[in-house]
Amino acid sequence: MYQRRVVFLALFFALCFMSVSHAADSSSLRKVRMAFTSLSGSMITPWMARSAGIFNKYGLDVEVISTPSGVEGMNALIAGEVQFLQIAGGTTASAALGGADVMIVGTTIDTFVQNLMVRPEIEKPEQLKGKSLGISRFGTSIDTGARIALRHFGLVPEKDVAIVQIGSIESIVAALQGNRIQAGILSYPSIGRAKKLGHRSLLDIASLGIPYASTGMTTRGRLIREDPDLVRRYMNAQVEAIARAKKDRNLSMQVMGKYLRITDLELLSEAYDIYVDKHLLKVPLPTVDAMKTVLEELAGRNPKAKEMDPRKFFDDSFVRQMQSSGFIDGLYR
Repeated sequence: MYQRRVVFLALFFALCFMSVSHAADSSSLRKVRMAFTSLSGSMITPWMARSAGIFNKYGLDVEVISTPSGVEGMNALIAGEVQFLQIAGGTTASAALGGADVMIVGTTIDTFVQNLMVRPEIEKPEQLKGKSLGISRFGTSIDTGARIALRHFGLVPEKDVAIVQIGSIESIVAALQGNRIQAGILSYPSIGRAKKLGHRSLLDIASLGIPYASTGMTTRGRLIREDPDLVRRYMNAQVEAIARAKKDRNLSMQVMGKYLRITDLELLSEAYDIYVDKHLLKVPLPTVDAMKTVLEELAGRNPKAKEMDPRKFFDDSFVRQMQSSGFIDGLYR
């Protein structure tokens, strides 16, 4: 184990050097900004595309920045501070329903890869009555996952169980540990971290098999209309990053470790197994079924969502072109 950790750290520092080298050679590349909206293994694709130089291959110098949640990320996109987001489909659809010119162009994970985590003293779902459940922000996929989990157990969100905005995923773990909340919705590797602190999983929400545009690529409709070549190059890089992640476990763990700022190989290995090996889509195609669930959940807060055609919220042409041209198949040969 000691030898594995030494090798991992050596490769981690090499990866950091690679990122600096890419930045030094970026004068001829088009500068772009993107934001990821959660410190979770689900964000592996832009991290990999940046760290492994894949964005550079497509003529892009992409600054990859972090926002605490999808709400802040969406605000940055609408304000023109970033050109792309890695974000939940629900946040994109909610903004679009509110009049924002935003569009999903890819879906990398199409179900809820989240757990309902509870403090050690909570052994049964009914014990959550009168308790508080922590989420990142209202309107995010974490919020949606919380409501689905509670309803699965016959509990009424905000009536039987209070839903509390905490901020980041890391803050939810801290609030759980400090007993400020008695339950929280977490993703990997935070699920593993919470378990090591003695908390338990009451429900693996992915086990419910609900289709949902959980994570993917979003941009502004105006950019698609005015500069489709930029969107195409960005998406090509993201799809190649998916293939690289699936084919190179060690590099993927190093990249996740860098962005998540953890060196615990057990947590990183678990995050890889769940996100990359099990749930990351080779063909990140947005689907009607995944968007239907998004709109059904949004309808509780915005009745207009019931009337909307799911197809109005995504543009699948970029992924379909890569699929029909053989580009994606070629990445796995």
